Amino acid sequence: MKKEAEKQVSTKLVEIKAPNFKTVVFRIVGKTPLVMNKFSKKAREAIKATQQAGSQRKKRGAPKEAKDFDACYEAAFHRSKEGWPGVPASSFRAAMISACRLTGFAMTMAKLTLFVEADGIDVDEGTPLVRIEGDPRPLEMAVRNDSGVCDIRVRPIFERWSAEVRVRFDGDIFSEQSVANLLMRAGLQVGIGEGRADSKKSAGMGWGAFALGGPRK
Repeated sequence: MKKEAEKQVSTKLVEIKAPNFKTVVFRIVGKTPLVMNKFSKKAREAIKATQQAGSQRKKRGAPKEAKDFDACYEAAFHRSKEGWPGVPASSFRAAMISACRLTGFAMTMAKLTLFVEADGIDVDEGTPLVRIEGDPRPLEMAVRNDSGVCDIRVRPIFERWSAEVRVRFDGDIFSEQSVANLLMRAGLQVGIGEGRADSKKSAGMGWGAFALGGPRK
């Protein structure tokens, strides 16, 4: 019986198509202010120093260092090695993936078929960035820390801003128009940066929305 079963087993040739990726550049324009809030290098170094000190770390009640608000403002930027400000390229990709919930398209499929190409790399942490065009200013906000204590934070705000976003997509899954429509939904219904509509911790501040200015090839 075993030999007869082995004879009945047949093989089937599986053909896999080569990837059909395409790239389109979209001009986007901010509809609402863009606010940045990078986790600063100084904060990372302070956490690292505390962890390295272990049981030798400072006791509670030690005097606090005076806050340099200008330094806090600058540290909240994502900046490239060339010095221009940007936002993580993953912000746009995450927004497009999140917008798939509005279309019925599987988010897991979008993760495999949609990508945003970077214009540069963050000088501190190596994060791929999309360049932001605009003139920022300091924005002072009263916030509550995890401990419940009120604090003043200074963040860069771009009241008028724009960018060029290069989207690489699987042409066997999406058409160029579908990518444009998805990016449009991401801009108007999800947003990027601090206080965006799709914020995980709140309903947002009405920041980070953008509209499509049209594709550029």
